Parts: sequence; C-alpha cells; structure tokens
Amino acid sequence: MSQRTRTRPDTSARALREAYDTALLDLDGVVYAGGVAVAHAVDALGVAREGGMHLAYVTNNALRTPDAVAEHLTELGVPAEASDVITSAQAVARLIADQVPAGARVLVVGGDGLRVALRERGLVPVESAEDDPVAVVQGYGGPDLAWGRFAEASYAVARGLPWFASNTDLTIPSARGIAPGNGAAVEVVRIATGAEPQVAGKPLPPMHRETILRTGAERPLVVGDRLDTDIEGANVGGVDSLLVLTGVTDAAQLLAAAPKYRPTYVDADLRGLLTGQPEVAGRDGGFACGGWTAAVRDGELVADGEGAAMDGLRALCAAAWTYAGDGTCELDAGKALERVGL
Repeated sequence: MSQRTRTRPDTSARALREAYDTALLDLDGVVYAGGVAVAHAVDALGVAREGGMHLAYVTNNALRTPDAVAEHLTELGVPAEASDVITSAQAVARLIADQVPAGARVLVVGGDGLRVALRERGLVPVESAEDDPVAVVQGYGGPDLAWGRFAEASYAVARGLPWFASNTDLTIPSARGIAPGNGAAVEVVRIATGAEPQVAGKPLPPMHRETILRTGAERPLVVGDRLDTDIEGANVGGVDSLLVLTGVTDAAQLLAAAPKYRPTYVDADLRGLLTGQPEVAGRDGGFACGGWTAAVRDGELVADGEGAAMDGLRALCAAAWTYAGDGTCELDAGKALERVGL
C-alpha cells in the first residue's frame, strides 16, 4: 500500500471483477454467516467466476479443514475445491514448522482444521501437556470446546513452551449474532500464564504469505467485513481491498476508521465485485459522490442530496477521513448516516 494516508475511497472505471485477477474472500460475514449464505453472495460470486475472476477463500477461522469448507461452499451454491481455501490453521502450521524439528509434537487447542494443517507440515498433534509437546497452538474450536483444553495449554505454556495462535479475532459472526472468537479464548491462556503467543492470522504477514503462496495471485483484491483483520491485513500486504457491510463492521465504524483500517473500496455486499466504483470528488469545501455531498460543518458530519445510500457513505468517508487525517474521526455521524439511509 502507498504510504500516503487514504482520505477517500478509490475510483474504478472497470468492474472490480475485471480490474483484479483474484478475489481473496473472507468467509464469515462475507460469503456466509452462521453457515447460511449472505444475501446476494452466491449469485454475485457466480457472475464474477464466469467472468474469469479466480475466487479464493481466506479465513481466520481455523476450526474446519479446507475440504470441509469447500464442501460447505459447494452446498451453498458456490463451487469450490479444497485448494481454493486458505485458513489461518495453514498459516500457523507453516509458522510452527519453520521453528520446530520435523515430526515434533504440538499440543492442539482447537478443531480438526488445526490438526490437519499440522499433519500437512509433518508435525504430530497431541492433546495433553503430558504428551511431550515442543509447542502449543491455539485456534477457534467452536462453541463446545471444553474448558479443560485451556488448562492444558496453560500448563504447557507456563513451562516455557512456545505458544502460537491461529488468530486473535475477539469475535466471530454467527446466525444469532456476534459470538466470542479465538481471540477471547487466547485471552484465557494469556491471563493464566502472562505469556504472549506468536500469531499467524490476518492482519499479520504469515497469513498474507500463505495466501500468496497458495493462490499465486498477481492482482489480488482482499474482500472482507472486518477493519481490524481483513482491511488492515490488506494494507499491511500492500493489496487493494473491498469492505462489505454484511458482517462485523457497520457504517459508523467505517467513518471512524484510522488510516490503517481504511479500505480501498466500500460496498453493501458482494455485488460490489460486479460494478465499478464511482468517483468521490471534492466540491465546495466538501465531497460529492453520485447525488450526495458530504462535509464537516460546525463540528458535525452532514450529508445533503439524494440517491444510493452507498454513494452517500462514500462521500461521508471522504469528509470524515479528510477531517481526521492520520487519526480517527470522533464526530457524531448518526444524523448524517440516517440522512443517506444507513
């Protein structure tokens, strides 16, 4: 990513599916939520694929194997192979394999996704701190992960074993709302031991490395719903990004985003892949997009005009980000967002 501070969403005269060769799609909150397809996702991805865009699915969720994820996607109507899926379990397994001997035992606190990824790297998953592990790895294990698993990790980490985490997302979208994620579970072990894990998942470089190695993407576009993993990870990796508002991040959080969290583009959902992105232009001390203008007046974000809500949001992003500069915009955006229909 350019070192300049982004002060407005970018423009794309071409549909994003034509401007980029590969979409690096987050799953939870982007393609599905709680196992159910997000509205418009299946059809939009089908059109993008038919147009020649390579679709890769990049998830911080380490619970399931790539085979299981691909099968689920296919059942939803999004044809996928295991090779199309990149998980934080794969990224953390490579990170561990670079630091421990081949065939080493690794204590696993998580699901099958971690165990399969470790075996792929020639490592041996074990279940107890008494099984002579040389490292500990922790990943999301689902809502039924037993409390005793955290104790096993704590015993081993307290003995000085290196500790790895697939990711530290504090929350995860579900069909019923926002649930605790692996980051919340990592905090349990951190509190018990005072130790700090090495983390592989988005937004950190090991996940970006894993993704590029497995996809071979030349002009990738990261597509996600989280500012603090998907978008920050894209910025760290120097890759353009599309934020969709179907998961964790809402419009108010986007307007308040610090530079490292600001996406290249923003759209309501995955239909944004199928269109260009309109220009956000400076106008009369504010910013215009579509039929909307936005500005900061008397310490308040304001929007005037009419048209598509996303155009209003893009104009508001320009006003808020320009006002905030290298910081975060702390202005109340409630009235302006209501004005544009969000």
